[in-house]
Amino acid sequence: MIKSQKKATSHEKSVIESARALLYEQALVYYEGKPIGAVAAIPQRPSRFEKGAASTLDLNYTEVFIRDNVPVMIYFLVDGKAEIVRDFLDTCLSLQSDTFETAGVFPTSFTEHQGSLVADYGQRAIGRVASVDASLWWPILAYIYVQRSGDRAWACQPRVQLGLRRFLGLILHPWFRDAPTLQVPDGAFMIDRPLDVWGAPLEIQTLLHGALLSSAGLIQIDLEAKGCCGLLGQSCTERPKLDDFTEQQVVQFRQTISWVKRLRNYLLKHYWVNTKSVQVLRRRPTEQYGDSIVNEHNIQVETIPHWLQNWMGNEGGYLIGNIRTGRPDFRFFTLGNCLGAIFDVLSPFQQQSLFQLISQNRVDLIGQMPMRICHPPLEDTDWRKKTGYDRKNLPWCYHNGGHWPCLLWFLAIAVLRHQQRHSPLREMAILEVLQSSYELLLQRLPQQGWAEYFDGPTGLWTGQQARLNQTWTITGLLLMHHLLRVNPADARIMDLPDLRTLIKLYR
Repeated sequence: MIKSQKKATSHEKSVIESARALLYEQALVYYEGKPIGAVAAIPQRPSRFEKGAASTLDLNYTEVFIRDNVPVMIYFLVDGKAEIVRDFLDTCLSLQSDTFETAGVFPTSFTEHQGSLVADYGQRAIGRVASVDASLWWPILAYIYVQRSGDRAWACQPRVQLGLRRFLGLILHPWFRDAPTLQVPDGAFMIDRPLDVWGAPLEIQTLLHGALLSSAGLIQIDLEAKGCCGLLGQSCTERPKLDDFTEQQVVQFRQTISWVKRLRNYLLKHYWVNTKSVQVLRRRPTEQYGDSIVNEHNIQVETIPHWLQNWMGNEGGYLIGNIRTGRPDFRFFTLGNCLGAIFDVLSPFQQQSLFQLISQNRVDLIGQMPMRICHPPLEDTDWRKKTGYDRKNLPWCYHNGGHWPCLLWFLAIAVLRHQQRHSPLREMAILEVLQSSYELLLQRLPQQGWAEYFDGPTGLWTGQQARLNQTWTITGLLLMHHLLRVNPADARIMDLPDLRTLIKLYR
């Protein structure tokens, strides 16, 4: 276990104090006298290299993004500021769309304009792509808030339960496909520019898993308050007549648990790879038809990249980036894999294999600025065809192999909660990776102006188009400091409802 009592240096204290000041004094956005979130990046005056570009310099970085506020809200909870998190959740809920096309969707971002809040559901976004992850994060943050604060009364409010009902109504509906994964367009989550992630990208599926569990947990809280939780195991003909809203809660709870069971099984079957599973995949026949087949997506052996063998090693394993008919995406996406561990999509043994993979590939994934968002990057013809010549997603840049310091705390949560919940790590190198990575952040982030991302094969260069004083960069360091120096036990803050416990409720 990493010891929290290690004495902080004067440099560390100074950096942490500066980061807290930036967050609390400059990043917060107030509406009607209350803080309702933080801007994506604290506005800066244009440098002499940017003269004349002041009107476009910040774009929408001064808006409040749900995605960017995830680490902010987690930090507020561990820092004892739960009321800010509640106000943030309430504000997002008030902006949940009720129009026909987007009913149930939470906004990507919002801002104040002439005394009112204006939300962006994709109608103002670059490329006009809506962020699906914003909607999936809301129930997860809501459940974490209730568990941390003990504010079960908030979860039982009709407007909160109505918001969940609208959200689940968006997710739990018939498709033209049988798979339990959620289909999204390219650029619909943290990977917000074209990067050939259309279909069922990993990050969306792990977030969907967490959102479904969280929604079921919040519904359970309300049903318990009504004295109806014992009715979950009864069929509609067995249980007494309920009011329409409660009846719909029971139906959605059962649908949600059924969906999340199928989703986890699907992810472990089709997304999880290690040396053994890849060898099995390479020997599967193709052109199969019918119910009992072993190569459901008709994957040809030539789609399995040669770099995978050495990179994965004998003990490493991870969730691939996407599964599609004939075109699996074997790229490693950091956030989706960390969430897979945090939300227990992965078994304890698989989590250890993931940590082994990360520690043995620290040159690729950590480099000189932890940590890389995606490996390997698209290059040459692939970059031109699959990103549409997107200059921001050049190889080793931005989301195409760039380094994002805001990702490290997710890995820290995954590693520390595993050690606290399951078993000591058989591969202790991952703990040293966390410690050395934290030291890198302490040294480089203040020097580089708390930049959004870093470029190059090792993350040495500040991102060409990176905004400075990026809020989730600042908050990511504060969370790392809290987890490694203040209270490692807070790695349990993102524990979601246990799937097996929820299943027992309706058996």
